[in-house]
Amino acid sequence: MAGCRVARLNDVGVAGLDRLLAHREAITHADVLIVVAGMEGALPSVVTGLVRSPVLAVPTSVGYGASLQGVTALLGMLSACATGMSVVNIDNGFGAAWQAASILGLVARGVHPAPADFRSNTDIPDS
Repeated sequence: MAGCRVARLNDVGVAGLDRLLAHREAITHADVLIVVAGMEGALPSVVTGLVRSPVLAVPTSVGYGASLQGVTALLGMLSACATGMSVVNIDNGFGAAWQAASILGLVARGVHPAPADFRSNTDIPDS
């Protein structure tokens, strides 16, 4: 997508954590990750705990039992406490890919310093 190099890993869910950890080096070297998960949606949270890069979580409608066409995974992802994870809507892999390409575009351009007139709340004196 958008000229980005992509590595795809399949069937590395939390039900077989050893399958995920077998790819740990590739996962930790990625600049941004898109993690698609169904059922309870736990995989993106686990991946986020392993990496320092942004993780885009995609709940999928595929599943059985109480997956509720992806609603269970969506709510699980939205409720996760993993810092660095963002969630797109159910089955919105395209939206996640677009966001990942946008992040990689920023990385390619380099980090931009804050504008000269930028001040955080801690810089503003109390009245």
